Amino acid sequence: MNKQILRLAIPNIISNLSVPLLGAVDTALVGRLDGVYYLGALAIGGMIFSVLYMGFGFLRMGTTGLTANAFGAGNRSEAGLVLSRAIITGALVSLALIALQSFIFALAMLIVSTSAEVAHYAGVYFFIRIWDAPAVLGLYAIQGWFLGMQNARYPMYITIFINLLNIALNVYFIYGLGMTVDGVALGTVIAQYAGLLLAAGLFFHRYGRAYLNLGRDAIMALEGIKRFFSVSRDIFIRTMSLLFTYSFFTVQSAALGDEILAANTILLQLWHLMAYGVDGFAYAAESITGRYMGARQGKRLRRAVGLLIAWGMGLGAVFSLLYGLFDVQLLRIFTDNDALIALALSFMVWTIAAPLVNSFCFMLDGVFIGATVTAPMRNSMLISTFLVFVPVYYLTVAWLGNHALWLAMVAYMLARGSTLLYYLPRKILNPD
Repeated sequence: MNKQILRLAIPNIISNLSVPLLGAVDTALVGRLDGVYYLGALAIGGMIFSVLYMGFGFLRMGTTGLTANAFGAGNRSEAGLVLSRAIITGALVSLALIALQSFIFALAMLIVSTSAEVAHYAGVYFFIRIWDAPAVLGLYAIQGWFLGMQNARYPMYITIFINLLNIALNVYFIYGLGMTVDGVALGTVIAQYAGLLLAAGLFFHRYGRAYLNLGRDAIMALEGIKRFFSVSRDIFIRTMSLLFTYSFFTVQSAALGDEILAANTILLQLWHLMAYGVDGFAYAAESITGRYMGARQGKRLRRAVGLLIAWGMGLGAVFSLLYGLFDVQLLRIFTDNDALIALALSFMVWTIAAPLVNSFCFMLDGVFIGATVTAPMRNSMLISTFLVFVPVYYLTVAWLGNHALWLAMVAYMLARGSTLLYYLPRKILNPD
């Protein structure tokens, strides 16, 4: 079973690590421009799109779980229906986001307290980047479907292609054409649509038209739609709680000044780097758990869950070790500003501790998504966000300052893992 886990996890780790690599390159490119407000604008713009796109992450996660269940049960027709529903949903959502773009940005700026320069360049970034919505949400659906079909190689090819193209375009637009955050946004839009074309080509090459040759009555079947949106609803609530936490973190960082915002932005890149790496095993957990749940193979499911958690936490320990040994060197990748590096180092202890804490809850997330047992995930995230993260921050900020934000984040991750562990035996390993 370890071979099966690694066959799915390694391509996911490779593709996932290319995502924060893109963020790291963008941060490094913008961090070397004159004025820290460019870096702040990238952070604010990135936060807005995290809320928009990760908020609809159910198109990827829900599609993976439902497809894996269908794959495990040998139900080819249902697997195709899941993909069709996800693509249609993504297309409708993306059109709504484009239509509401001015309202969305205005609302975001009402929430965020920042300097005029940061707000201006965040707008420049946002109104270019919003046009990649159809490509991003379409890729969520297709890549989630590939993972549910136990195919981790195609998402790896797609993600690496998108991010390498994006990096090349961003370097060209900034250093070749003298652009700033507008170049980063434009490079992202072009790369996302190129990736969508590649995904469509890979789909038809491997699977042909059979999985999409479905009539409207089948796609709109009430029971299938009900299950799709039930899973999607819980994941959406869970994801919005997650995004509230990270958005709250960014907003409070901005309120502490452009320097703190810049330092926290760099440290969060290291959190994201670790998260995307460990998520390689979490994605494998989605595929494998969903498959064994669909096939009703309880013994294999229990063994797989134990092994997956061990692999994920082992990788988390490696990240903690690397962050502790190479803290200055890692920070210098993102900026050459010595004062900013010194400021970030004063909060580095939280980033060193994070991988050990975070990897456990990430792995349990993957297990619950794959099993399509999503209500416990929703409950866990609401508890962790509003009964742990927010209270811890407000109870400690008066004397801890920016450290209170990081303490709240670590406590939040601990609460996520603890609550999911409570649900695990009753809901998945030994269900009624």
